[in-house]
Amino acid sequence: MSEAGTLIVTGGSRGIGAAVARLGGARGYAVAVNFRGERAQAEAVVADIAEAGGRALAIQGDVAEEKDVLALFDTAERELGPITALANNAGITGDFGQALETINPANWRRVLEVNTIGAALCAREAIKRMSTARGGAGGAIVNVSSRAVALGSPNSWLQYAASKGAVDSFTRGLAYEVARQGIRVNAVEPGLIETDIHGNDGGAARLAKALPTVPIGRIGKPEEVAEAVLWLLSPAASYVTGATLPVSGGR
Repeated sequence: MSEAGTLIVTGGSRGIGAAVARLGGARGYAVAVNFRGERAQAEAVVADIAEAGGRALAIQGDVAEEKDVLALFDTAERELGPITALANNAGITGDFGQALETINPANWRRVLEVNTIGAALCAREAIKRMSTARGGAGGAIVNVSSRAVALGSPNSWLQYAASKGAVDSFTRGLAYEVARQGIRVNAVEPGLIETDIHGNDGGAARLAKALPTVPIGRIGKPEEVAEAVLWLLSPAASYVTGATLPVSGGR
């Protein structure tokens, strides 16, 4: 068992999730790298962690499917040791560029299932294992939200912004619910970050167009979000719960 325990990172095969997984391995966690379809990318993250001297395992599963979430947590606990940390990172944007008047209910439903129900299912299983009321040693959960909550993402990712607004509310409510069970729950709100989440709507061109709206004057890196996530998971943030931390360059 790793000294820091086991960290589960959902959506850990690329972008912010991969950065969180790698940094978690460097900080002493055994890391369960969850992925839905990108096996080769997830295995590459695991290989990077192992090469740096850590322990990691790639575990496939769709967080919107309860049976997959149960298998993820059972496998991680069995193979890597007690769960002490969860980075609820898995998320999808849904279709880009649709105004509400052209709503696709199936698109909205899938986004909500992954981004909100998926986060809730993973948090539920983490709590079952961490809660001091259930014999656990406590732990921490960080939900990955988005600055889209504040900006609304009109005419682009309205469904995504709405789902992440739910994540922020969920974070606050759950933090209060489990605070006396030795579990802290916080969220980060990444802004414009260099990941392939922007690939279906212009990618680098879209980021460049939005750059003037970032007070700090540059696009963020996944590793910068990972630092915030790992801080919130760590004992250094022991008196922080129910908080939502923007990681957005001031945007």
